[in-house]
Amino acid sequence: MARTVLTSPTKEVVIGFDQPFVMIGERINPTNRPKFSKELGAGNYWRVKKEAEAQIAAGAQVLDVNVGVPLTDEAKIMEEVITMLQTEVEAPLVIDSSVMAALESGIAAYKGRPLINSTTAEEEVMERILPLVAKYDCAVVAISNDDTGISEDPDVRFEVAKRIVNRASDYGIKREDIVVDPLVMPIGAVNSAGKDVFKLVGRLRHELGVNTTCGASNVAFGLPNRHAVHNAFLPMLQAAGMTSAILNVYDEGLVPAIKAGDMLAGNDPDCANWIARSRPKPVAGEGGRRGGGGRRGRRG
Repeated sequence: MARTVLTSPTKEVVIGFDQPFVMIGERINPTNRPKFSKELGAGNYWRVKKEAEAQIAAGAQVLDVNVGVPLTDEAKIMEEVITMLQTEVEAPLVIDSSVMAALESGIAAYKGRPLINSTTAEEEVMERILPLVAKYDCAVVAISNDDTGISEDPDVRFEVAKRIVNRASDYGIKREDIVVDPLVMPIGAVNSAGKDVFKLVGRLRHELGVNTTCGASNVAFGLPNRHAVHNAFLPMLQAAGMTSAILNVYDEGLVPAIKAGDMLAGNDPDCANWIARSRPKPVAGEGGRRGGGGRRGRRG
């Protein structure tokens, strides 16, 4: 049974078939965020810290870190951000970049075992990324596209994922250290996108024996009321066998939907996590008692 182990200096998170669904926070990313991009380029990381803390408070167990800003020294920024984050939060991190120098600087600075995002089945990409994964003993996201692009046929995407897993084994990378992204198509463009990815996730789990992840927000791209789509889609992915996703934990209702999915999938023994999460929190200043004991005996 595949168990992908990610660690920080003080915390371990396991992605696995018998584990609670792992929510990877997506918000440390400057794409289409001009102020964030400007701050990163200037070496100002206050927003990174804020997003990290807020996402963990909202329920994220792992944080994706993407600091890609054009015309900046991404390798330097990645090293500084990874170092800073590991002094501020306990969560394991995903080092996310298409720039090799930035990936390696982030991995070298990281204390623990990160997830690397990502390799594809393109020959040039595998030849660059897989030796790096083997060198640092990391886990890696494997995206199901190759030199021909992204196929709409889920069976083709399965074969692409299988090719990456087989090539990784040549470098001594274990199957459990590969987390496949089967690629979620926008449902507004490909009407069968939901059914296709559910089928593909099941095959990846049962035939290839690998953990899976995805960029969950892709499915609702261009649609109104995207939150509602995400809240339905993630539990359905859980039921199909997906074990993690990169997502926006701020989406209203999404985290409770995923936690309920854990319970219904049998990955919350005795419903303990659900019950603990649902228990009312004590009101500040009441000393654990309702009714304001300090006011007893006072008369109007």
